[in-house]
Amino acid sequence: MTNIQWPELIIFTILFAVVTVLGFVASRWKAGNTLDHLDEWGLGGRKFGSWITWFLLGGDLYTAYTFVAVPALMFSAGAMGLFALPYTIIVYPIVLMPALRMWSVSRVRGYVTPADFVRGRFGSPTLALLIAITGIVATMPYIALQLVGLEAVLRTMGINGSGIVGHLPLLVAFIILAVYTYQSGLRAPALIAFVKDILIYLVIIVAIIYLPSKLGGWSAIFDAADAKFDKTPSPADGILLNTNNQLQYATLALGSALALFLYPHSLTSVLASRGRSVIKRNMVALPAYSLVLGLLALLGYVAISASVSPITNNATGKPDTNTVVPVLFDSQFSSWFAGIAFAAIGIGALVPAAIMSIAAANLWTRNIYKEYIKKNATPGEEAKQAKLASLIVKFGAVAFILFIDPQFSIDLQLIGGVLILQTLPAVAISLYTRWFHRWGLIAGWVVGIGWGLIMLYNIPNPATGKAHFGGSALKLGDLSIFGWHPLSGSQLQIYVGFVALIANLLVAVIFTVIARQMKVFNGTDDTEAEDYHADEHDKDLREIGVH
Repeated sequence: MTNIQWPELIIFTILFAVVTVLGFVASRWKAGNTLDHLDEWGLGGRKFGSWITWFLLGGDLYTAYTFVAVPALMFSAGAMGLFALPYTIIVYPIVLMPALRMWSVSRVRGYVTPADFVRGRFGSPTLALLIAITGIVATMPYIALQLVGLEAVLRTMGINGSGIVGHLPLLVAFIILAVYTYQSGLRAPALIAFVKDILIYLVIIVAIIYLPSKLGGWSAIFDAADAKFDKTPSPADGILLNTNNQLQYATLALGSALALFLYPHSLTSVLASRGRSVIKRNMVALPAYSLVLGLLALLGYVAISASVSPITNNATGKPDTNTVVPVLFDSQFSSWFAGIAFAAIGIGALVPAAIMSIAAANLWTRNIYKEYIKKNATPGEEAKQAKLASLIVKFGAVAFILFIDPQFSIDLQLIGGVLILQTLPAVAISLYTRWFHRWGLIAGWVVGIGWGLIMLYNIPNPATGKAHFGGSALKLGDLSIFGWHPLSGSQLQIYVGFVALIANLLVAVIFTVIARQMKVFNGTDDTEAEDYHADEHDKDLREIGVH
């Protein structure tokens, strides 16, 4: 640990200490009678209003992915990184009605997780187990991305050692996060999200006004980025899309939009709100964060114009592109404001990491522990299990950092997206129809997950020379179906999750048709199956006094 930036580190530490105190205080904020109940610990009592939900969802959905990974992709690949902008614009119209319906069903039935819904819908603990495992595993690389973002900030402040000593500050932050999440549950990230978002808006407003004026304006910035990409041998980069990356761009945007609210942490924030009107208001207001995302993404080009060089990772000996925005702030801002910016990025990583670990813990508790290990678990035992599981999930995220080394950190989230997309038929589509047979959904899941993992495994990382798990986009020419290459020679790339989802749906449809023709029992018959029409939701909710 040499050349430590002490002014920045001190300000970062002070602000980090403030949010740590808030994390512990949150256990008494809007508290119910006890936190020893999953509704209270894991869903904040289901009583968050519009403002709290807006900050919570913003803190949940706009993460180190936004502040570190997207600008790093823009810095390295250009326009491809902007796929995150249309993705976060189209997602809200897509998910508005499903989110309302899922909230209504869950409120009436007492569901805590998407797997709870699947269990009730199909009467299949096996299908619910698969959905729960998928949610837990898909969340881990997303948490890993938050830790990568936090470590990028620490490296920029001079904490760039190797081995255990080099990772000690990250470990300390990790433990603090785990402890206050354990104590306060969802209330901790909900309260801290207020501080995080205020800091982020402050930093981005200053950055987007001050930095272009210092570097000669946006025209000079785009010219510098264009000149850089013109000198690279890659045909897929540049400030404009081209025939090599347009399909990848479109499938990444659509696939990511379909995946976002399938993640358990996204649904956790929705289920924690106190009413349907709260969700409606937030789907209207949340695109404000998309504007911030677009501005943050452009900081990748600003870093090119400012001649930023990423910090070398001492462990790998290679430049860490995740550090481009922190290094930009370090070189262009005064030390005290850079410290504030680093705190904003660091806190912006911890808030979603906390929510994600809580959501994964809810899945473990409700759909694995209570279903298969202790069916008669008391609410107190459920809450204790969830608290312990939230600690373990974070260690799983560290494992993803150690064993998966994609070319860009954003691929950690996109790899998780490949997995969580395979729950779309059972969770999202089944909100509207009981047509799918449970065995069809299970068969589709097996094919989608299996083929998706095979495709991911075969993607190399050209930056490190590793042969596997190097990204989330596959050349169509490398697409193989039982050894058959239908598009042999094509250099077009496509998001793996999109391909796997199509296979999933096709298999689910085929097996459902076969099962219905053979009259295979589907868990619940038409008279017993739960019917989830919106008017019935509203009637049920009025009866229990919820609007």
